[in-house]
Amino acid sequence: MRLRRAHLNAAGRRLEVRAAALRSWLILRVFLPMRSGRTARLRYAAVLDGHTVNLHAELPASVTLPDRAHLVLGSGRQRYESPARVYEGPGGTVLMDAVVLLGAEMGGAPVDAGRRQLHLRLDHGRRTRRLPLLLVEPPVPYEGPTKPMAASGVTGRRHRIGRSVTGSARVVTADARPGAEVLKVHITHAGVAVDFRVLGTRIDEPRAEFLASGRRIQQPVAVGEDGITRVEVPLEGMTPRRTRPEHWDVVVCGASGTGLRLGRRLHDVRNPLRVFAMRGTVIAPPGHRPLLVQPRYTAAGNLRITCTPMPEAD
Repeated sequence: MRLRRAHLNAAGRRLEVRAAALRSWLILRVFLPMRSGRTARLRYAAVLDGHTVNLHAELPASVTLPDRAHLVLGSGRQRYESPARVYEGPGGTVLMDAVVLLGAEMGGAPVDAGRRQLHLRLDHGRRTRRLPLLLVEPPVPYEGPTKPMAASGVTGRRHRIGRSVTGSARVVTADARPGAEVLKVHITHAGVAVDFRVLGTRIDEPRAEFLASGRRIQQPVAVGEDGITRVEVPLEGMTPRRTRPEHWDVVVCGASGTGLRLGRRLHDVRNPLRVFAMRGTVIAPPGHRPLLVQPRYTAAGNLRITCTPMPEAD
C-alpha cells in the first residue's frame, strides 16, 4: 500500500511538472505574442514579508504617461485600488512600480481565500485605459540567509503571485494554517510567561499544558482584547526530579481536546535556531536548588524550555 501511494505521488508530481511546462509554452509561444501590445509585462512580481505585493512592469509602446495610475486588485464590487507610479525609463520605455498591502487588519486590501486578478488603470483626462499584467515566468525563490515568507506574520494567511492560463497575474490567497505563534517569552525568578496568538482556528475554553517526559502541568490562559494570549507557569513545578535536564513543550488545548503546540513559524529566516536564540537564565526557585532555564526553538519551530540543575548544586 505504501509503495503504491509513493508511485501515485510520483506520477502526480510528473503530471504537475508537465502541466507547468505546457502552460509556460502556451504563454510564451501563443498568448505573449497575441497580447504583447495590450498588456503590461511584469519584470518583477513578488510577495514580500508575507503580505506586501511588489510589482515592476514594462508597459506597451502605445502607452503615454498618464495623469493618474492605479493598480486594481479584484473586480466588480470586490476590488481594491492602490496608487501606482508610471514613469519613463531608459530608451523611452514606460515603466510601472506598484505596492499593495494585503490585509484589512493592517490598513490594506481586505482579502480572504481565493484568487484575485491584477490590472493597471491609466487615466488620461476623462479617458481610462485598463491593462492586464502579464506574468511570463512565476517568481523564483532566492538564496541567502532569509527566504520568502510563506505566510503573513500578522494574519497567518498565505499569499502568492499566480497566473491564469493566458498568463494574467493574480494574487492567490489561502487561509492561515491552524497554529499557536509565540510572540514573546518572559523569564522571572517566579516563573515563565509566554505570549502567543492562535491563528487559523478557534479554541473554546483554552488552557495550556507544559509537557515533559512523564510530567504534565496544566495552566489557565488569559486572552487579551488584542487577541494576544498569555500563559504563566511557576518554575518550582518545572524543577527537574533528577540530575539531568528536562525538556518542556507547551501545548494550548480547548474543550474539544485538540491541541496546538506553541512555536515560531511565521518568519523568513533559514536558521531560526541561531537567529531566535534566547539567553539562558540561572534561577533559584523558592525551596529548590538553582537551575538553568533555557528557552529555545526546535528545528521544527516548536518552543521548548529546558531546565537543567546547576552542577555546583549537586
